[in-house]
Amino acid sequence: MSKNKSKDKNRIQTKLIHSGSLRSQNNETSEAIYLTSGYIYNSAEEAEARFKGESDGYIYSRYSNPNLTMLEKKLCEMEGAESARLTSSGMAAVFWALFTNLQSGDHIVAADALFGSCLSILRDILPNYGIEVTIVRASKMEDWEKSIKKNTKVFFFETPTNPMLEIIDIWKLSQIAKENNIKVIIDNVFATPLRQRPMEFGADIVIYSATKHIDGQGRCLGGVILGDAEFIENKLHDYLKHTGPALSPFNAWIMMKGLETLSLRTDRQIDSAKKVADYLVDLENINGVIYPGHKSHPEYGIAQKQMSGGGPIVTFKVNGGKKEAFDFLNKLALIKISNNLGDARTLITHPKTTTHRNLSEAECMNLGITDSTLRMSLGLEDIDDIIADIDKSIR
Repeated sequence: MSKNKSKDKNRIQTKLIHSGSLRSQNNETSEAIYLTSGYIYNSAEEAEARFKGESDGYIYSRYSNPNLTMLEKKLCEMEGAESARLTSSGMAAVFWALFTNLQSGDHIVAADALFGSCLSILRDILPNYGIEVTIVRASKMEDWEKSIKKNTKVFFFETPTNPMLEIIDIWKLSQIAKENNIKVIIDNVFATPLRQRPMEFGADIVIYSATKHIDGQGRCLGGVILGDAEFIENKLHDYLKHTGPALSPFNAWIMMKGLETLSLRTDRQIDSAKKVADYLVDLENINGVIYPGHKSHPEYGIAQKQMSGGGPIVTFKVNGGKKEAFDFLNKLALIKISNNLGDARTLITHPKTTTHRNLSEAECMNLGITDSTLRMSLGLEDIDDIIADIDKSIR
């Protein structure tokens, strides 16, 4: 057996460390950082050939860069995708994944349970370009089917959803989409990229805010769009090249380092999330616990089918309303109040006044977001310390 064939059998965690590396003449252990905006050609003819696409090589870091190439290759190994492109933030990834699959006169069907900025794109931006948008109840398959029109081009959703952790059946919705020649675009950030692989269940395009678990330590912004080579390289690439939402080489390098420990971190975070969910269920001052890895979750069976573990996020409701929720937050010492997630630190937020503050009262009620709802992203601290902080603050 050849050396290359043997490497092909390596598991994902091994590939995330060893795949895609482009080493310089110094043969460094840790990949170099290529902080350059441009590149030098050995001749005018070589420059012409690069720009005509007849010769391989880099042209300008707005187009691509060695650090971006390395990270894209590692992310493709992780996702099982043919190709990927990086963006300056997760929201840039969401916008361009949607916009490059739609044009004036097209129709998109999207879930109502989405991050606030995603809803803003759907409601406030896409209609300005003549794109028709229908928002449906996320978990109701019949609502998706009823909303399909002749000009429907895209289904867009996240699962688990933010912040109520609803689980959408990726396979079932993808089958409905394929029967109607509709592309499925999924924001997979809450499940983490190693714990749910949407393309195996029929998704066409997968989006991440790499700011979250891929970086994993709250340092850098970044996003990624993954899909087949036809879409990524022949369509998306030119849009990104000419409009400029480029990820910096330094951020790409940071995220490559994040990928090396992604499996270890998410293993720990998911284990802690399960223990926190089990702990919260038995507390008198907690009004409800939502966790995909707990048997009380209404879509527990679907989660077991398409996710590995319940994810690193736990949502729960304290007894009372906004005052009681704020009192609990303000008593916490170890757990930090932040609207971010996927960090080495355990973070908690009050969605109704932060990430989902632009939703109407009726929309919040429809999603189950109340004044007492809190979303916790588990970090890497000792689980006994996390639980002790919750315990002293909830009583």
